[in-house]
Amino acid sequence: MPSLKEVKTKIVGVKKTAQITKAMNMVASAKLRGAQEKMEAFRPYTAKFNEAMSNLSERASTGGSYPLMEKRDVNSVELVVITSDRGLCGSFNSNIIKLAERKLKEYEADGKTVSFVCVGKKGFQILKKTGKVRKTFPDIMGTFQMFNAREIATEVAENFLADGGSDKVEVLFGEFKSVAIQRPAAKEFLPVQPVEAAEGEERGPQISGEYIYEPSAEEIMDVLQPLYLNVMIYHAMLEVGASEHAARMTAMDNATNACNDMISNLTILYNKARQAAITAELMDIVGGAEALK
Repeated sequence: MPSLKEVKTKIVGVKKTAQITKAMNMVASAKLRGAQEKMEAFRPYTAKFNEAMSNLSERASTGGSYPLMEKRDVNSVELVVITSDRGLCGSFNSNIIKLAERKLKEYEADGKTVSFVCVGKKGFQILKKTGKVRKTFPDIMGTFQMFNAREIATEVAENFLADGGSDKVEVLFGEFKSVAIQRPAAKEFLPVQPVEAAEGEERGPQISGEYIYEPSAEEIMDVLQPLYLNVMIYHAMLEVGASEHAARMTAMDNATNACNDMISNLTILYNKARQAAITAELMDIVGGAEALK
């Protein structure tokens, strides 16, 4: 049985750890409110933008006029992996990285070349071991803004349009379902395609008649396509930001509960050790008294 001093030192250490995890839980909870509000406020804009882009795309001719919509034989694939910059958020980042690694194996099994664009430090730290990271954007997930998403989207789009660049681009990120559920998701990014309604979902009332565009549909698409890419990246980053805080809040709450359980068990062990020490002292006293008789 460990000594009283050893057990007491462990109890003090675990109590300090519980204080830290409790504080981190409260900080994550406070940050989650702001991140979730921003994400939920942006979701309707993303949905309406997708709807407008879909309507335009369905009526647009893709015969060379819109290179970002050009479908070609897929020989190389680029995966934009969006994770957080910080850890201590459970399996949130590792689930996204596992999805990226699974995609890598699937595409390479089909004979395709794969490259990564890592947004966030955690994804880069693991995926750099593959030697396939083409570009990284670390230390931006804590305070990202739309211009960060524009920089990432521009980099990916330029590589897609370049000779010998990627033929297909997917975005991998953590999708916020609820405070308790954050799931890794993959969405096709390039080439830009009309947004399809989910199975069983109605597209809404369709207006009959021919649209007249002012300026021309080509000029509108030239403006909307880059903006659409910015919106998609920014939306994914918002989802990851909210998911990160929710996952950290849950992880720190579980850590605090685990610390409390350890304190309870160590307290029982301390009491047993203390009782054993007292019993041993009493036995010595009794033995000494018997010896004097």
